[in-house]
Parts: sequence; C-alpha cells; structure tokens
Amino acid sequence: MLLPCKPAVVVALLASLLTAPPAPPADAATTEVSFTGGGGVTLHGTIVAPAQTRGRAPGIVMVHGAGPVTRAEYRDEAEAYARRGIATLIYDKRTTGYSTVNRDYDTLAEDALAAVRALRARPEVNPERVGIWGLSEGAWVAPLAAARSPEVAFLVVAGAIGTTPARQQSWAYGQRLDHAGVQGSLVTTMRHRLIRFAQAAGLFAEAAHDPVASWERVRQPVLAVWGALDREAMPAESSRIIRQALERGGNDQHTIRFIPGVRHNLNGTHDDGFDRPDLVPAGYAEVEAAWIKSLPVRDKPGTPPQQAASSGSPSEPTAWYEGPGLQVAAFLIFLAALLGHLAMAVVRRLRGHRGAVPGAHPARWFLIGLLTTVFGFLAYLGVQIVTGAYLIGPVVLGRPLPWLALQLTAVATVAAAVRTALATWPARRTERARRALTLTAAAAFVPWALYWGLLIP
Repeated sequence: MLLPCKPAVVVALLASLLTAPPAPPADAATTEVSFTGGGGVTLHGTIVAPAQTRGRAPGIVMVHGAGPVTRAEYRDEAEAYARRGIATLIYDKRTTGYSTVNRDYDTLAEDALAAVRALRARPEVNPERVGIWGLSEGAWVAPLAAARSPEVAFLVVAGAIGTTPARQQSWAYGQRLDHAGVQGSLVTTMRHRLIRFAQAAGLFAEAAHDPVASWERVRQPVLAVWGALDREAMPAESSRIIRQALERGGNDQHTIRFIPGVRHNLNGTHDDGFDRPDLVPAGYAEVEAAWIKSLPVRDKPGTPPQQAASSGSPSEPTAWYEGPGLQVAAFLIFLAALLGHLAMAVVRRLRGHRGAVPGAHPARWFLIGLLTTVFGFLAYLGVQIVTGAYLIGPVVLGRPLPWLALQLTAVATVAAAVRTALATWPARRTERARRALTLTAAAAFVPWALYWGLLIP
C-alpha cells in the first residue's frame, strides 16, 4: 500500500533511539535475539514470554504492517499475548530493500520464516506450536510464509486484505473522503488517478500483488480477525475472498471473527475507526490466545460489518495519456514557459527598454497562477499520500478548502492565459513570442488540470 507516515511509528522510532528498552511487566520475561532474514540481512528482535508457565508455551511471530515499523510499536500487543500464555517474537522491520517505492513481499516472508525458526529454537517455546501473526501488509506476507513451510503451525491475521494493494488503497481513500463529506473531482483523483499514476511510475511497490493464490495454498489452521470499525481493509469483502480461497484449497480449519468497537489494527478508536489513537484494549489478544490454545478449531464465520464493496480496479493498464512520460512533458513545458518569460524580461532590461509591454501584466499573473497551482497540487497530494488522506483540511461545499483553492487558481490561470493572448493579438515580434510561450503552456495546462480534476467541479 501507499505508505502513510503514522505518528505512532515516528514516536516508536524516536523512543527506540533515545531510551533504553522498557522493563518487562512482572508477568512477562524478555530476551533480545538476532537472526538472519532474507538475502542475509541481520534482523533484531525481542521475545516477550510468560514469566511463569508449565511446560513449553505456544509461540507467535508478529509480522508488521506497512511502514518503517520497529518492534517497539508492537510491544504492548506482545505483552498482552505473554499475559495469556503465548511467547511472542517482535522484531524491527528491515530497512535494506524496503521503502515506499521498493519492497518485496517474498523477501518479507523469508524474514518471517527466519523469525519462526528463531522462536522455535527457544527452550521455553513449544516448537510444534509456533505460528505467524500478520497485520495489514503483514497479512499479505503471512500467508506467503505459511504456504512455504510446515514449520508454521498456525496463522493469525488481523486486518487482512483479500484484494490487491491498489484496490485496497482506493477503497480506503474512498472511505475517508466519504466520512469527511468530500464530493466531486477529488474523489476520482485520489481513488483512481493518483493510484494509477503511482503504479505506472513505479512509485507504488507491490500494487498488483494478488493474495488469493497464497491463501489457496495455506494448509495450516487460520484465524482471521477484523475490527468491526476497520476502515482500511474492506473487511466484509476481504473476509469473503479469503474464506473462499481457503475452501478452494481444501482448508476447512479457519475461523473468521469481527471484533466490535476496534479499528483496523484492533486498537481502540474515538472516531468510528477513522482515527489512529494508540489504544490497546484491556481484552486485547483474548480471542486469539483462546483460539491458539484450543487448536484445532473448526468454526462458522462471524457476521461481517455492513460496508461498501470496492468498485473498479486502479490496477487496470493505464491509457496512453495517463503515462508518467506525459506528466513529465507537461512539467517541462511549464518550466520552459517560466524560463522563457524570465529570459525575455532580462533581455528587455539589458536593452534599456522601459514602459508597459502589451500582455506583460496578464502573462505575469498566468505564471503566478501556473506555479501556484502546479506546486500546490503536488504539495497537497503529497500530504495525502504521507498521511493516508487523514489531513484533507476543512470541507466546504463538499470540497476541502485547499482543494477548492487549487481549483480556483486553476480557473484563474486559464483566464490569465486568455487575457495574455488577447492583449498580444496582433502584436509586435517580441509580444508574439510571449504569446506563443503562454499559449503553449496553457495548451499543456488545460488537459493536465482536467485530468487531475482541477478544472472539474
């Protein structure tokens, strides 16, 4: 998925750098471990195990959600498992070969299997009862790992997604925009244009990954849980897709549950699942721990929440006019217009010319509008990508104020281009050059702004 930079991730990263590891609670014991993941990368983790247990405890490896996640983000969850008799391995996600634009789920699956082997080797852990827990992006990785190795005894996934990352991200953007009351062109821009462009430009790694094939190969018992207020993983649709894939593969050892009152990562919420507070419920891991201890289990699926199904597919091949090449060409034309106008102004001053020039005033406003619209658009969409569309701004008349302002500047830019053309027609040679630069840039700007929804209500 396109990676939002969650505040909890930043806080956890700073905490891991500036403070000592937190002391374990009285009912848990911790052990620092290192192991070799995919491609020979050394990974570091912590085993959080029950302080006292009779015999060897079941074990679980927690596989991260999206982003540069450290083990600190899952420390509370691991301690919740330890209090319920489950030894848990949490580890820092690799930084080598993983970023917003570069990641490989196969490699992450190798990391997870290396963690399983490390946990199975611990004397306090029952090696025959070690499974994998995967959240969100980790729930794309977890079935890949489980399908490859019988060493994985079971699979627990939270907020699993049954479609491609591109389709999931489109659905999640739609949920958030609809919750905020956004209507109009920004919805299409966010849900389709942006995702298709990012995928075509190679900026959305694993966008077309289809998890169905890996789910069809999973033979281990599976517990799939979703928060009833999950606004990211399309739980109603994903649960159906995953259940059907398991059944096609002959796996009838699966339990599907929807936990009331919690959001995507099974944490609490103050805003119906549309916020991201770091609230681990007091009963966290009760369902999972009870299921692990009672294996094998055959159960009827729970009732999914009422949610809109995904529609369309941002993963479809892009049309010729959607390619990143044309976007680059448009930016080059905008840059050439800016530099051309600046060059003419410099030459005029060097020649000692003074006084008003026909079309100079509207041309100046055209350039200001062009720069404001283009760079404002890039900045606004950049913020939406980084935050996962959580900072869209105040909404007026169905439009976020920043987006409405960009639409107004786009209209003003086109009007300034028309005024420049009229003011320099007919005109002398120098004014004809100004007019040519302006009209060329305007000819590129209008379809560019139409495509991105800046000139559409």
